[in-house]
Formats: sequence, structure tokens, C-alpha cells
Amino acid sequence: MPWLQLRLAISPEQAEALEDALLGVGAVSVTFMDAEDQPIFEPDLNTTPLWSHTHLLALFEGDTDETNLLAHLQLLTGGELPEYQLERIEDQDWERSWMDSFHPMRFGSRLWIVPSWHAAPEPDAVNLSLDPGLAFGTGTHPTTALCLEWLDAQPLDGLDVLDFGCGSGILAIAALLLGAKQAVGTDIDVQALEASRDNAGRNGIDPARFPLYLPEQLPDGQADVVVANILAGPLVALAPRIIEKVKPGGRLALSGILAEQAEEVRAAYADQFALDATADKDGWVRITGTRRL
Repeated sequence: MPWLQLRLAISPEQAEALEDALLGVGAVSVTFMDAEDQPIFEPDLNTTPLWSHTHLLALFEGDTDETNLLAHLQLLTGGELPEYQLERIEDQDWERSWMDSFHPMRFGSRLWIVPSWHAAPEPDAVNLSLDPGLAFGTGTHPTTALCLEWLDAQPLDGLDVLDFGCGSGILAIAALLLGAKQAVGTDIDVQALEASRDNAGRNGIDPARFPLYLPEQLPDGQADVVVANILAGPLVALAPRIIEKVKPGGRLALSGILAEQAEEVRAAYADQFALDATADKDGWVRITGTRRL
């Protein structure tokens, strides 16, 4: 069935009252969107910040009367509405639309990330079948792409890998398909560990080669290669723990870092690593290096 969508241009201070009012007049969903491409990175714990210019989108059933809706909304809010736009949206196969937005992607010379519903463009290549889901990591984000390209260029045969903050498991699974002997995954999110387990099974990975742990359960030991695609703040705060997980002479790749945060992250690892030149992609960077002997 068709839907009626109301878009309101609001400030953060108006958000809570308008959300309550919209739900009060029958909205089936309310969504906040950035109106000016102002990304919010690493918000304070237990906060849900909004953009200085926010669009609030409310969805109503298609037979909702527009005039009555606006009149009731004004009564509930006690004043004039912010700038708004009403439009009718035809129903569609939302799942199919979402699936169509993901396509096979190549990283480096050998590796392809292939959505599970697509055929592999190069059957003889290293093909990682992925079901994009709730856990972060599909290959579409620059930080993931930077790490995948780096892994594709590494001699991984017979090596042990640690994926610190594994998300969907995409980096660890790629390392295994590229020749690593074992990849350990760890994440603070139980759902991420489940997604990693599912994606590993989809790619025929023996669970014994891809053990998964919450951080507090991570066993002692060091890896030949450590990848950590998280955020700059945790990379700096967790530097001592990440460093001690890399064998002397081992390789490290860090991402999830904005270009302006690169020097701070590099400084946290420079004493223990011979760092390579910083790689960048669309305002994000990757920092790699070899641990000093």
C-alpha cells in the first residue's frame, strides 16, 4: 500500500517534543536524518547526539488525511510547525531494493567480496561470500576497503591473524581465504560474533580456524598479523593491549581513523612499530607497520 511521508526541518531542541507529537497522531515510524552531511563520530557514552540541522521523517498510512494530520499536530505542539514537506510514497519490495544496492566488489589483485545472492564475477578468484547484515563491515566503507586492499597485498600463507573488533568477520575471513592458517576474532558485541560465525560458515571456514571471543575472554598469545578497524579513540586507548598482541616482527593494520586523527594514532604506536606511510581513502586513513624486534 502507499504511504504518506511528512518531512520536518528541525533543530535538536525540537526533536523530542515533535517525535512524541508525531507518534501521538499516528505515525508508524519516526526517523532522524542529517540534513547537511554532518557526520557524528565517537559520541560520548550513553548519548545520542543529533545534527544541528536535522530532518525528521514520519511515515503514516496512505489513507491519512493531510489537513487533519497537520491540524492535530499543531494542536499537540502548541504552535506553528517547522518547515515541512508532505509526499506520497508508493510501496515497493524494500528487501529487493536493499539487496540491489550491494554488488560484488574487488579489492587488490585477488580478492572479491560477493553478496550471497550474487554469482562470483571471477569464479577462480578469492571470493568471499557475505550477507550484509546488522554487524559493521560489508566492504563498502572506505575503512573496510583500505584493510581489505592491505590484506590482499600481504603474504599470509601459514600465518596467525587477529581481527580486533571483527564486526561481520569480513577481515578475518578474507585473511583465511587468502592463506592464513588461523584467524582469531574478538568484538564487544555478541551480535557481531554471531554474524562473524554465520559469514564464516557461508564461506566454508572450519570453526577451529576462526575462534571468536568477547574481549575479556580473549586468550593470551600473539599473532603474526593484527588488524583493528574500529575508531581512533579506542585505537589510542587500547594501544598497549593491541601492541602486545603483535609478535616482534609482526604486521599491524589500523583503520577507522579520520585523516585529522592520523597523527594522534600514529604517535600511540610509533615507539613499538616501524610505521609505513599513511594510506587514505575518502577522508579516512589506514596506518600500518612492523613491530620492532
